[in-house]
Amino acid sequence: MFSKKKDEKIKFVFVILVFFFFLIIFKVFYIQVFDYKKLQSLASDLWSRDLPLEANRGLILDRNGVVLADNLTTTSLVIIPNQVEDADKTSLELASILGVSKEEMDKHVKKKTSIERVHPEGRRLSYEIADKISALKLPGVYLVKEAKRYYPYGEMLSHVLGYVGIDNQGLSGLELEYDEYLTGEAGAIKYFSDAKGNQLNLSDIYIEPQSGMNLQLTIDYKIQASIERELDNAVSMFNPDMALAVVMDPNTGEILGMSSRPTYDANHYQNYSLETLSRNLPIWASYEPGSTFKNVHTIQ
Repeated sequence: MFSKKKDEKIKFVFVILVFFFFLIIFKVFYIQVFDYKKLQSLASDLWSRDLPLEANRGLILDRNGVVLADNLTTTSLVIIPNQVEDADKTSLELASILGVSKEEMDKHVKKKTSIERVHPEGRRLSYEIADKISALKLPGVYLVKEAKRYYPYGEMLSHVLGYVGIDNQGLSGLELEYDEYLTGEAGAIKYFSDAKGNQLNLSDIYIEPQSGMNLQLTIDYKIQASIERELDNAVSMFNPDMALAVVMDPNTGEILGMSSRPTYDANHYQNYSLETLSRNLPIWASYEPGSTFKNVHTIQ
């Protein structure tokens, strides 16, 4: 009797063990077949890192293809703190090149983060400074491509074109109005590291950035250049509070040229007042309609 009950208990325990065994097998099967994408994504977040690569903004062109807003390729400084071998030495040498204090650079080099973009002193570096940093070959210090907006004709059409900020985002004018189209899709260099930040011996993955869409205007460069010249002459001769000009094709309503004074150079917009930057006078100001009303007649 006692032996029979003992056998039943053993069988019961055996059935329970078999049940849990098959439950574990089923769980492993489910993870491997159905849930692997989620787990792979979580694992990838732990050991993969991205060095960002900024995309070029789309060009802005006149009606004949003349480039009115272009891009220049610059570099920016990025630090991976966990890969830095000598934090004090790294901070001291970078601070010397960038012209900032060691204490200020320590905030970046010793920051508890996976990737640190040095901002603003490490943005839009000149080729000379970038070469000096590259020559140091400091572990954990990287130079990544970054695009800088460039307006080849300076003050020409500045209020219409607008300008972009340090992060290449449109802040005024057409740059702001069509920002979602002009802005490209950023790329990255994906590298792999362990939990301590040490780079693994795996091939990096290059994700190419996608440039933004180009924007072609009805503006005619030659007409616009004439407007700019005549407005400069008028300001020089009469010193008015403001001056403005608009050239339109009367058959289509297309704007062939538009400008005003005071104006600014969008390459150096930081040097101008907000009042100068924000007022596109042909649109913003009130002025006498003049000859535009000659085609209106009174019917009696």
